[in-house]
Amino acid sequence: ERIGIIEILNAIVARIPPPEDTSKKPLRALIFDREVLYGSAIAAMVCLYGRILSFTIFCDPPFITLDYFADEIGVLSPSQLQVEELYAGEVGYLSASIRTVADARVGDTVTHYGRKADNSLPGYEEATPMVSCGLFPVDADQFPDLCDALEKLQLNDAALKFEPETSSAMGFGFICGFLGLLHMEIVQERLEREYNLSLITTAPSVVYRVHCVNGDTVECSNPSLLLEPGKRKSIEEPFVKMVGDFFDQLKSRSKGYASMEYTFVGYTESNLIKLDIRINGDCVEPLATIVHNNKVSY
Repeated sequence: ERIGIIEILNAIVARIPPPEDTSKKPLRALIFDREVLYGSAIAAMVCLYGRILSFTIFCDPPFITLDYFADEIGVLSPSQLQVEELYAGEVGYLSASIRTVADARVGDTVTHYGRKADNSLPGYEEATPMVSCGLFPVDADQFPDLCDALEKLQLNDAALKFEPETSSAMGFGFICGFLGLLHMEIVQERLEREYNLSLITTAPSVVYRVHCVNGDTVECSNPSLLLEPGKRKSIEEPFVKMVGDFFDQLKSRSKGYASMEYTFVGYTESNLIKLDIRINGDCVEPLATIVHNNKVSY
């Protein structure tokens, strides 16, 4: 009903400072979203801190530069509207021959090709996956479709991480990282509903820290890669209950009203073992999981 719109606009003008004059400084623009606008090229949504024509994507970290020429620059108002230039304080999109999501990550800084900035824009912290699991297509012929679907989901979900995985029992698939179990369930549901994929999901796992007998320390999120008992000295785990079924229990008992935020502070040594699953006497590594020793029955 347009109630309070004028007051909100006036408050924005009064409380939010205008962009600083950056006409004499190298361009810096923050990528805050990505989208496939047409074809297979990836368009980056950016917040501008200067004038833009040709550009370089400045990844920090690591300190890598990827050079592109802007095929199209525009704004969304609300549909695509091509413009000649974008200026400081404006939000718009730029399209180039960017073919992979990794080349235009959310949080990366765009700068001029001929006059590059010395550093990237501060304030962005990349999301760290807390839970991982394997996703394998029931039909091996759907592996390319699964790869394409994950790349499209990652365009709008920077917290989703994945890398290829091969199993003698499951075939080709991916090990995926998520923020938690709810995030994992949402991604799996979208893959099955929006892309018509039939998937096999392995048991969710967290990142464990393994102290080896030789003094080395390694991190392991895949139970199938856990070192043999004779090669490891101890295993440390994060607060598994917190990233596991705790939030499901919290939502269930509060009927969806309760919520909670937490900060990961470190690992604690635990008595853990690897639980293997055998089918017809053969060990199926993707189904293996790491559990507490007191929860295993022989």
